[in-house]
Amino acid sequence: MVEHLQHHGACFFDEIVEATGMLRTQVEDALAELVVLGLVHSDSFAGLRALLTPSDRRKPLTKGKRRRRTALFGIEDAGRWALVRRPAPRLAATGALYEPEHEIVEHIADTLLRRYGVVFWRLLEREAAWLPPWRELLRVLRRLEARGEIRGGRFVAGITGEQFALPEAVGLMREMRRAPPSPAWISLSAADPLNLIGSIMPGPKVPALTNNRVLYRDGVAVAALVAGETQWLQELEPREMREAESALVKRQAGSPLLAYLR
Repeated sequence: MVEHLQHHGACFFDEIVEATGMLRTQVEDALAELVVLGLVHSDSFAGLRALLTPSDRRKPLTKGKRRRRTALFGIEDAGRWALVRRPAPRLAATGALYEPEHEIVEHIADTLLRRYGVVFWRLLEREAAWLPPWRELLRVLRRLEARGEIRGGRFVAGITGEQFALPEAVGLMREMRRAPPSPAWISLSAADPLNLIGSIMPGPKVPALTNNRVLYRDGVAVAALVAGETQWLQELEPREMREAESALVKRQAGSPLLAYLR
């Protein structure tokens, strides 16, 4: 399959099946493995949705919905599949191959800044183990600060070490300090990056699973739903507890994919 894509470029699923002589299920399994390895990509998210949906669960819920479901989740409608093109290593002044490690670390630092707004060493505890060590990110963050692209300072109380923030994040934090308290309940999945309980924020750690929930009010975590049980993180009045529990277990309207997977 890889050889076929190398020689013919982007191809539709049916073209790959016909050219390789493999079974459709074999082609599907091979594409899934190549996607996981970061070697192949699709024209659209439909391909990823199809690979995420087990074959036995792609059947339409009703006959009347067959056309719409197939269009959404059929791997045949995922567009073309192609090999991921990786940038060729550049030549240094000496003529030796040079891997752009600095650019990679800067990209990671930029991703963390856009995800959290403020970055410091404790945040790495929630991230993947393959990320570069804090000392490497720190060199890049200091360089970005020197260029005036980000700000350095003390933005989060109780955290030691250097902290860096996007300029727009600094403005938002100032606005929030001046804003009156908000009574709104905000319920988030525990898999959300904002689930910082037990790492940055005080309290017992809530496992980052999609079925677990964390409830916030005015930026403070007040309750968590772990394995179907409510855990109270703040003391509330009986009326507030009823409201909080209702907001905690209330489900937002999910995507068509999630509804279909159920």
